[in-house]
Amino acid sequence: MLSEFENGTMIQRIQTLFLVVVVLIAAALPFFLNLWTNADNELIYASDHLPVSIGFYASAGLALIAIFGYKKRQNQFVLNRLNIILNLFLLGFFVYRSLNLSGEMEVSEKGIGMLIPVFSIVFLVLANRAIKKDEDLVKSVDRLR
Repeated sequence: MLSEFENGTMIQRIQTLFLVVVVLIAAALPFFLNLWTNADNELIYASDHLPVSIGFYASAGLALIAIFGYKKRQNQFVLNRLNIILNLFLLGFFVYRSLNLSGEMEVSEKGIGMLIPVFSIVFLVLANRAIKKDEDLVKSVDRLR
């Protein structure tokens, strides 16, 4: 049974699904959902700010690397933790930016795109929980030998 588990494809694991969702969320949504609206009522997307774009692409890239690193669960776990930290930085930037939006005397609008790092973090945590369960299962089977 252990050999079937260790040699199983990456598609059979739930953490792969969670990581694919993170890739889709981080690579596509920030460029379709606005992050905020400036004082001139122009919608601001991630593609309008290079550091934000790089952050989202780095998050998607880390998740993609973690998907294909399915044979090394510990490395996958570490990559997901780094990705969580990166998304926390993005979230912190968005909170800082939303508190300092120009035109606060007028009505400024925060976009739904600012919540993308929150959703990414949730799916990364779920993936890490699944990876930990896999690791515990392998350790318990090794103990029985």
